[in-house]
Amino acid sequence: MGLMSLYILKKRIQSIRPMMKDPTVSFWKKAVIVGGLIYLFLPFDLIPPMVPVFGFFDDAVLWAFILSYLKDDLDRYWADERVDGAHPKKYSGKNIVDNVDYTVEEETYEEIKDESKQQKD
Repeated sequence: MGLMSLYILKKRIQSIRPMMKDPTVSFWKKAVIVGGLIYLFLPFDLIPPMVPVFGFFDDAVLWAFILSYLKDDLDRYWADERVDGAHPKKYSGKNIVDNVDYTVEEETYEEIKDESKQQKD
């Protein structure tokens, strides 16, 4: 259980960068990440870093909250390893079915309407 949690934590942290680059992500979600980074690097903390063991506790709690708050969004940006190396963007808009003959015939609305009327009769 612990190793799986570390794996998920690692993947969510790695998915922050692609999420921040995506223009469709809300400004406020990006602001939460930026605010967390600013707080992480500011010299002023709720618990000063000089306090042994508890010095970084407030930073860890803040990032635990941020990662859990944005977990659904971050999970969409996982750069997960694929078994065959396939990635959805790699095949987007391409014809990946080989050796298949097919045609698409367009019908007008009236033709479809007439066919459905004939099937009912």
